[in-house]
Amino acid sequence: MHALVLDDGELNNLLMVEALRPIAGCEPHDFTRPADALAFARSCAQDIGVVITDYDMPGMNGVAFIQAARQIPGLAHVPFVMVTSIDQRSLRREALEAGATDFLTKPCDPVEIRARVTNLLALSRAYRDQQAHAAVLVREVAAAVATIEAREREIIMLLMRAAEHRDTDTGNHIARVAAYVGLIAEALGFPAAECRQLSLASTMHDVGKIAVPDAILLKPGPLTAEERSEMERHAERGQRILESSTSSIARLAAEIAGSHHERWDGAGYPQRLRGEAIPLSGRIVAVADVFDALTTERPYKRAWSFEEARAHLVAQAGRHFDAAVVEAFLSRWPEIAAGTLQAASEAA
Repeated sequence: MHALVLDDGELNNLLMVEALRPIAGCEPHDFTRPADALAFARSCAQDIGVVITDYDMPGMNGVAFIQAARQIPGLAHVPFVMVTSIDQRSLRREALEAGATDFLTKPCDPVEIRARVTNLLALSRAYRDQQAHAAVLVREVAAAVATIEAREREIIMLLMRAAEHRDTDTGNHIARVAAYVGLIAEALGFPAAECRQLSLASTMHDVGKIAVPDAILLKPGPLTAEERSEMERHAERGQRILESSTSSIARLAAEIAGSHHERWDGAGYPQRLRGEAIPLSGRIVAVADVFDALTTERPYKRAWSFEEARAHLVAQAGRHFDAAVVEAFLSRWPEIAAGTLQAASEAA
């Protein structure tokens, strides 16, 4: 571990270096100019265990040097020792405020130097060992979280497979909606982790349909008023299925399941929420869900063209949909219009 020694007097440096050499694991490097010492510190900050500096130096005194050196990444927690004369006690407070850790009084006693520096190097090693251990723990926690998240994604996808058995297009639909949701979240400025979380949670937006009878779910023609009422109950059912979970993804999915059929103008269901009272997650999924439903052929309808569906979103912005979410969706139109998202979901 390096010991950086700074004094404009070469003889003082020589005496300090000779006092440090017997310390095991200590490699002293001495400088007479603060600029040279700072350059060395920047080049190997991770290997410096202690810094010893004089106060009286031309151009930059010891306090200014400590302040400059403390700004170098890797030196924030390294012990700094200020060498002062007996009549410089008034400088000690200034040096402490600048970041000095300890003091040596001129003339320095080699035995005292070795004892103090040995202790300070031990502190440096302990701190770095602690940092290394903390870094290992961070990596281990990150790996454990990644494993948990992977298992959670797997469970979610298995749950969605159950829905596929009841509706032949559900699997592709949820994949496409998830892709659209990710694009919207990105356009709205969500952090990458939140984009992934929202996209994954959106795959469960219609999980409540597992409780809808096949005669209604797969009916090739228009639904009666009673059938429509039964179909609309899937939003509440999906929310109830998911909301008791302790998983943050499932809780977000519950919020989406219960709100993605609400309308900006308050005419949606199940709670007739209006405007920003609708969770943003539900507003995002509403745009993605409707766009994909319009552009997908179903037993009871033809598939709309992308341009027709786009025109519908524009016409319904501020009525059915949050206008800001529609704007975010359309800001990614080149990717959407290219059809690559649909192709990728159908190939998956």
